[in-house]
Amino acid sequence: MRVLTIFDRIFLADRASRGAILYEHREIAYSELCDETIRVAEVLHGLDIRRGDRVAILLADSPEFIASFVAISSLGAIAVPINLALRREDQLFILKDCGARAAVIEASTMLALIGAADAPPELHNILVVRREADSQISSVRGMNVQDFVGTKGQHLDDGAIPDRPHPSRDARLGTPGRATAPVDSQALNLDAFILYTSGSTGEPKGAVHSQADIFYTNETYCREVLKLREGDRLFSSSRLPFAYGLGNAFTFPLLNGLTTILCREKPAPAVVSEVFTDYRPTIFFGVPVVYRMLLEHHRSVAPLDTSSLRLCVSAGEALPAQLGEEWEKTFGVQVLDGIGSTEMLHMFMSNHDGEVRYGSSGQLLRGYDARLVDHQGAATETGEVGNLWIRGASAASRYWQRLETTAQTFVDGWTRTGDLYRRDENEFWWHMGRSDDCFKPTGQWVSPIEVESVLLRHDAVRVAAVVEGFDQDGLSCVCAFLVLTVGHNPESAERDIRALCESGLPRFKQPRRYYFISELPYTATGKVQRFKLREQLRGDKSGQ
Repeated sequence: MRVLTIFDRIFLADRASRGAILYEHREIAYSELCDETIRVAEVLHGLDIRRGDRVAILLADSPEFIASFVAISSLGAIAVPINLALRREDQLFILKDCGARAAVIEASTMLALIGAADAPPELHNILVVRREADSQISSVRGMNVQDFVGTKGQHLDDGAIPDRPHPSRDARLGTPGRATAPVDSQALNLDAFILYTSGSTGEPKGAVHSQADIFYTNETYCREVLKLREGDRLFSSSRLPFAYGLGNAFTFPLLNGLTTILCREKPAPAVVSEVFTDYRPTIFFGVPVVYRMLLEHHRSVAPLDTSSLRLCVSAGEALPAQLGEEWEKTFGVQVLDGIGSTEMLHMFMSNHDGEVRYGSSGQLLRGYDARLVDHQGAATETGEVGNLWIRGASAASRYWQRLETTAQTFVDGWTRTGDLYRRDENEFWWHMGRSDDCFKPTGQWVSPIEVESVLLRHDAVRVAAVVEGFDQDGLSCVCAFLVLTVGHNPESAERDIRALCESGLPRFKQPRRYYFISELPYTATGKVQRFKLREQLRGDKSGQ
């Protein structure tokens, strides 16, 4: 029996003229995106890419990224998106780890990545995107190098975004024809793509997902929380290679016949501000550090036009309550914080529109189960902190070629998240930190997030990160790294901040040491790299 694949679900007949993508002041219609997808599938088919072969995608957020992902899946091959912001060593590691036979890659990064002697040995075929006419790229170590021919789309005159009718959902727009592998009822559960974790504390791990996982997140998070409407335009500052961005900017809008806004540039505040003005998104997805930078841009540089937004979403790490409250007070739009993971593909807990508890991850979504256990594996009581285990049909099947790590993370249908949580009597879930970030300075657990939330109440504190340090006697203590707002003096600020913590925290949770720095270290996904701060403390101690 033939089933509907991601290609079938996106390219329905009555969507042909509807705008699928807004990108670089152009509109790409569903029919144009379909044609581009079929062309890519046919090229890959001609390169003898078969079911199960891995094909890497090293592209900026663009129509080419989406066309490539759908084309690869249509062949029964496995798409491996790789973040362009990663270090070259990490990109090469992923290419070698997954054993990619082909790659679709930006011309600007091609030679720097695979032109050296340490290029992955299995990689034989390259599709180059945005190659300049006079480019000297012709071959790399005997590889087969071809150009990716994309669609131009329709230029948007004077920034006008045309209104289009809401599509019906009763027919497919096209088919990749001979380029597609046969699809039966089991095909949706086969390996379709691998998403690599950020690797902030070790080598990246590839979570293996199926097309069915994509559809499950659409039926759970997207239906329950986003509640998409006719005319919605979705814009994500988180990039497509990440699980969060893949849903926000690709699968959610396109599976539902709506419009995604894509931007190749790094989502700096000025860039996001321009997108808001030019493309008028109705839903915006960001991470806490982006929301903070946008607020600072609005206050200090230029007003941010959020008049088109009906909803804002945050994930990646816990959104500080103060930051969410400040955003809503400033712009009149709630920020729905939630938690997901690469392993679960998207969010499984979230706040809901009109029912927000800032500082929490919201409530468990329908279609998912969760439990909290202590370090001995026993269930914790309501209000107590425990290790979060999650269960749902969007879970990855395994880590790519990581048998031991797979066994540690995926246990009897449950996924161990590595997060510490507590659940209150109203069924709201509160993130207490990563299990490897929490510590016991006096035999009692300290959650960095709890301490940071108090530090952020002070006007002088722009951002804060708390880690475990050690005093002169080698005893564990709480250390706070702070970035101050402009105009504040560290000496006087520390005095006031200490007083705030004395009134707002029990003694064992109060920071003993304060370090004032210009900026915190972040991963490519916007998470604070606390391990680097701990390394700095060890370095300071060794130099004493």
